[in-house]
Amino acid sequence: MNPTTTVLGLDPNFVPYQEAWDLQKKTHEAVANHSQSPEIFLLEHDAVYTAGKRTEEQDRPTDGTPVIDVDRGGLLTWHGPGQLVGYPIIELADKAGIRPYVETLEQALINVIADYGVKGERVKGRSGVWIVGDGITPDRKIAAIGIRVDHGVTMHGFALNCSHSIDPYNIIVPCGITDAGVTTISLEAGKTVTPSDVVDRVAEELVKLLTPLMKNQSAIETDVPQTEGINA
Repeated sequence: MNPTTTVLGLDPNFVPYQEAWDLQKKTHEAVANHSQSPEIFLLEHDAVYTAGKRTEEQDRPTDGTPVIDVDRGGLLTWHGPGQLVGYPIIELADKAGIRPYVETLEQALINVIADYGVKGERVKGRSGVWIVGDGITPDRKIAAIGIRVDHGVTMHGFALNCSHSIDPYNIIVPCGITDAGVTTISLEAGKTVTPSDVVDRVAEELVKLLTPLMKNQSAIETDVPQTEGINA
């Protein structure tokens, strides 16, 4: 069974973070109970900072900007207009296969940004998709990953930087990383590339690459529940 892809809202119809989180939790419960098919939500958020379970106080905004604490793995990050956010809610066939799941998300995004002549890579020890530095410029994160897996069902997901300013990252330590930068598809490609421009390709790659990882929901559930996270 392929997951259903739903675009919840793109510019100018930004989705409040809490609204999307509530929908995630409701959908997660339904998928875990096998009362709903797997689903992938794609959207742009209103501007917001979110803090994963490992966020330290020194990582938070220096200007008092509010932060929403969430139950995903990882640290502090920003979401907002110009960034495509994806929340796959699928049941993994291998409940211990968290790393392959994360790598699959990364590969889907690497494939998409390659369409714009942007070479995304993995960096050992760091999740997400990176533009590797040349010795003069530092490594730059172009997509963040922050997930939770509970009862074998995924939630939260990824944020692909498309066309927003990187100024929101200047008052935080994004994902707790102090020795690297942040970038967008637009900055790397030298032209404006918006979430609306990439959403169909992202959906295509996610469905193609995630479907082989999914559990057949007609199978009998015999596994022990677990909750895991991964860094943003």
